[in-house]
Amino acid sequence: MPGSAFQGEAAGRTAPAIPAVLGGDLEVPVKGGGLVRYANLDYAASAPCLEPVSAAVAAALPAYSSVHRGAGYASQLTTARYEQARHTVRAFVGARPGDAVVFTRNTTDAANLLARCLPEGTTVVVFETEHHASLLPWPEAVRLAPPRFPGEAVRAADETLAAIEGPKLLVVTAASNVTGELWPIAALAHIAHRHGARILVDAAQLVPHRRLNLTALDLDYVAFSGHKLYAPFGAGALIGRADWLAQAEPYLRGGGASKAVTGGAGQGLPLDAEWSADPEQRHEAGTPNVLGAVALAAACDALSATGWTALIREEERLVELLRDGLAAIAGVHELSLWGPAHPRVGIVSFVVEGWTAREVAETLSAEYGIGVRDGKFCAHPFVRHLLDAVGQAADGSCADGTAGAVRASIGIGTTEEHVRRLVTALSDLASRR
Repeated sequence: MPGSAFQGEAAGRTAPAIPAVLGGDLEVPVKGGGLVRYANLDYAASAPCLEPVSAAVAAALPAYSSVHRGAGYASQLTTARYEQARHTVRAFVGARPGDAVVFTRNTTDAANLLARCLPEGTTVVVFETEHHASLLPWPEAVRLAPPRFPGEAVRAADETLAAIEGPKLLVVTAASNVTGELWPIAALAHIAHRHGARILVDAAQLVPHRRLNLTALDLDYVAFSGHKLYAPFGAGALIGRADWLAQAEPYLRGGGASKAVTGGAGQGLPLDAEWSADPEQRHEAGTPNVLGAVALAAACDALSATGWTALIREEERLVELLRDGLAAIAGVHELSLWGPAHPRVGIVSFVVEGWTAREVAETLSAEYGIGVRDGKFCAHPFVRHLLDAVGQAADGSCADGTAGAVRASIGIGTTEEHVRRLVTALSDLASRR
């Protein structure tokens, strides 16, 4: 795993047991009748809820109330839990003391929030390998072609940023939601800063699998979603430098964002709003998703308490088992940008000759009780590029944009039986073509 900021805990440390997920005993119907234990291999879309997360939400519900402006005990307690969640998230990503933590709905919301806060004239540089959440929000963007190897990504960013005048922002994923491959974000952050640019890292697919230290990697902004992080309660976060956020107009205009509102019909004057100078309050107008923030913090606490060594070791074992199994099946082609040896998290995408991606996914569900994702994974340009590279367009045409792939993704709760069941099922499907 490149870079110490991605490493697990120190060797020799005894980690607590890995927490359980809700739904691990779910049984689903299969063709021909009967029920089988569900093999959930769709973590990259939405991970199941950790038991400690569910417990934290249940504990907060009896005293749930509004935050920040209530004098009652329940309001004070809820406010304390909400702000403690902010501190927990800040610590989880190793943020700097002055960094803002703005709670959002998800990674997409976080990227759009930052897009609204860019200084006038900012040019965004983004690779076409990005999830749409990172590819689409920017009013002015320079899009870079998929790099053939990590060093080419660094060189392309270097050359592009050097040619841009004025404020600039480099946007990049930490781990691909299509292939799971890890990106050289430390090197890209260094290049960005050398040219006076800032960097936003989409960490949605990284933080459920690896420790991230914003300070050690020298990142300006990080965004991620609770529903990828075993906290499916509708919360995410944008963490990073406060100045752009504090100087921008509020993301939403309303209660909480406003410090004072003067004028009005009674005075015969137009309304004049003074916005909060605190960037966190400034961009969290309205009643926030308190339970989502509590859940997100509980997931951060649970993963931190478990330690990363055991999580990474089990994930790498299962990913190796899956990829070796796929490689042994004639007609199954794994998608990869930088080759089979490049480090990755628990995400594997592939195509099966003679089958559309939707046919594969539906058959896996109906006959084997396996849940996977099919399509283009909200990364249409990248998936088309990868399908072109393997010469596969079984699910339509790359030219008209209808081709797709199958994605299997793993996490806490995935078992060896799940992986072996998928490999056996795909071997059966490939033999039917």
